[in-house]
Amino acid sequence: MSLEPTERVDLTPASTLSERSENKAIAWSAYYELTKPRLSLLSVITALVGYLAALPERDLSVLIFFLGGTAICAAGAATLNQYIERGTDALMKRTRERPLPAGQVSPSIALWLGVALSIIGVAALTFGANYLAGALGFATILTYTAIYTPLKLKTRWATEIGALPGALPPLIGWASAEGGISALGWILFAILSFWQIPHFMAIAWTFRKDYESAGFPMLTVVDPSGRKAGIWATINAVALLAVSVLPIFLGLCSWLYTTVAAVFGIWMLVRSITFATASNRDSSARKLFFNSIFYLPAVLFTLVIDRWILF
Repeated sequence: MSLEPTERVDLTPASTLSERSENKAIAWSAYYELTKPRLSLLSVITALVGYLAALPERDLSVLIFFLGGTAICAAGAATLNQYIERGTDALMKRTRERPLPAGQVSPSIALWLGVALSIIGVAALTFGANYLAGALGFATILTYTAIYTPLKLKTRWATEIGALPGALPPLIGWASAEGGISALGWILFAILSFWQIPHFMAIAWTFRKDYESAGFPMLTVVDPSGRKAGIWATINAVALLAVSVLPIFLGLCSWLYTTVAAVFGIWMLVRSITFATASNRDSSARKLFFNSIFYLPAVLFTLVIDRWILF
């Protein structure tokens, strides 16, 4: 007959247990940060706008697979992007604390996690929605990681190239709803494309020293005065205003959406002009950035509301 107790007593010090728990929390947080959750959420929201603006039939299973697939694709692309840029991230003040340069996650794990998430996301879109949605999800990941990310070190036009995968989520949503893409879907794609340029010109000016130290030939690095970045932001703001009011002329929306798009588009244009002409570009860049943050939800959500009321 054994005299050993039936239950083992954990004699590990409470402080050690606390440290282990804290380390696990840090590890999970690091994996979470690899997916760039805020940027991934923006992709999901813009994709949902495309889905709802297409006025889909109510199909809960398609909606679930579409939203989940889009989110997982975005997470996979973000993880692969951080894997590729781990060296340059370590050189910039605003990114050196990311999980890979900070040593919280090994590069090999990040690589396989990114690949796995990408495959799962594309599969969810393909078999849960349709083949076009899956193809667009794959195109988003491919252009973001294999084209845009490497080009950031080679050309100042990388920002414009990167605007393309950034504008694809609404098309994923539209394809999931309709199985194809109609005129308003392409207009949404154009809105996202043109919106990103003033938005990123403001960011590029604010963090120009970081980009320069990492070797990124951003427009604000190539032209340290910021004048070209301001002019380019203005040109794209003009294009954004024009394309955003186009649906009214095609009979695709009412004056509700058009009025909001015009007001916010003009505001965006004024901020861009100010950024291009101001003597203190730091202040004008911040104002342009915050204006761009307000622009997107105001215009896109109004479009969805307008479509559901009109149709």
